[in-house]
Amino acid sequence: MKHLMYQFLYFPEDKSGYIPAAFEFLIMLILCIVVFTVFRKISKKQEMKSKEIEARILSEKNNTNNQQNT
Repeated sequence: MKHLMYQFLYFPEDKSGYIPAAFEFLIMLILCIVVFTVFRKISKKQEMKSKEIEARILSEKNNTNNQQNT
């Protein structure tokens, strides 16, 4: 049973086999960081737009309430 669990592990004798995997890992890590920062920037822009819309709606609501009270 132990033999079946370790059949997918492969450790090459020549350690230069790790170099392409390391490059691929670094590229994927950099891409993940870039995508994450882009999503954060887009989210921040959407947050600012929603706050502007909320403030505009609240000001219009207050204006209509003030006009109805007078």
